[in-house]
Amino acid sequence: MSDLSVLGWPLAAGVLVLLSHVPLGVQVLRRGIVFIDLAIAQVAALGVLVVGSLTAQAGLSALAGVVSALAGAGLVAWLSRAWPERREALIGLVYVAGAAAALLWVSADPHGGQKLASLLAGDVLWVLPGQLALLAAATAVFLVLHRVWGPAFWNGSAFYPAFAVLVSLSVPLLGLYLVFATLIVPALAVVAGGRRAWSGVLGGSLAYAAGLLASLVWDLPSGPCVVLALMAFGALVAVPGLGGLRREPGATLDA
Repeated sequence: MSDLSVLGWPLAAGVLVLLSHVPLGVQVLRRGIVFIDLAIAQVAALGVLVVGSLTAQAGLSALAGVVSALAGAGLVAWLSRAWPERREALIGLVYVAGAAAALLWVSADPHGGQKLASLLAGDVLWVLPGQLALLAAATAVFLVLHRVWGPAFWNGSAFYPAFAVLVSLSVPLLGLYLVFATLIVPALAVVAGGRRAWSGVLGGSLAYAAGLLASLVWDLPSGPCVVLALMAFGALVAVPGLGGLRREPGATLDA
């Protein structure tokens, strides 16, 4: 039982991210900008790496991640308006540029490879409660805003900044790969079945619990375990309905 108790905070982190990323993921699929998460998360990771190598203050690194993500979101928004027919390709190039810049930056750091791997794969199993405070606050603000504004929140200019802030706060805790899987897999389940967003949060939470438990029992990296658990959830729920996406899902959690 004492071993199982360590899963509480990692699972809480996963649920917090799911609460925002499921409705965000539905919007990403609707807009056809699937690579946006990878691109903005990679730009945020670059900011964290750069500032983290210059100072040991975690607060400054987190701020650098948010600022970098907002800058990346601004670039993506501009590219989407300027070249809408090629936006997915251009967003993919933003990701590649950010990844290449990160590799160059850490190349001279003896621990650079480890830092980069941590931002990519993460280790959610060792998340501490103090690390969740800012993410919880941002998630609460996000839920209130899209509850109050409704469709205006998604159709207005708030989407890209909200996406950037939430992704930049999630990546240092979960890793880029797990954040991307959390954004896309439950949203696919919602879209494919015309389900409510709450079903994506619930199914994603069960996948998180299964992945974290597998990580604990078999002493495996937690991030990849949860990613594969989410993929299994998606295979069971989303894939059978992908042949005909007839129903429009609700982007909000109460839709």
